Amino acid sequence: MLSVKDIMTRNVITVSPEMEIPHAARLLLDRSINGVPVVDGTGKIVGILCQSDLVAQQKKFPVPSLFTILDGFIPLTSMKHLKGEIQKITAATVADAMTPNPVTVRPETSIEEVGTIMVDRHFHTLPVVDEGKLVGIVGKEDVLKTLMSREKTT
Repeated sequence: MLSVKDIMTRNVITVSPEMEIPHAARLLLDRSINGVPVVDGTGKIVGILCQSDLVAQQKKFPVPSLFTILDGFIPLTSMKHLKGEIQKITAATVADAMTPNPVTVRPETSIEEVGTIMVDRHFHTLPVVDEGKLVGIVGKEDVLKTLMSREKTT
């Protein structure tokens, strides 16, 4: 049975939280990658930045839905959610646009489990962490390649 260590990319391209958005966007486009882990100065993974995080900057400003009761306004969306939306739209650095505390997998994780995470949670890229250290990255294309190799053996 294949596991993440069999298909992951070991030379991981990373970005820092301080990197400016245009530089991060250029990196994703130039390398034709969907996402990159965000690591701090100590090498600890603090987030993940995906193309969808950057596309969010093109989103319309979310006007909160309100209703009134007894002359008071009550928002239908949480202020925390609204603040997060605004932060992504106005992001200047990777830290502002990234998804913090990303879901990670271990090298021993099965391909089936990776596929389940990707489908159920709509993820395209998963950092691979071993003993707290970033050791690789696995993307949807890596998983798809396993289907092609199965086809060759049948």
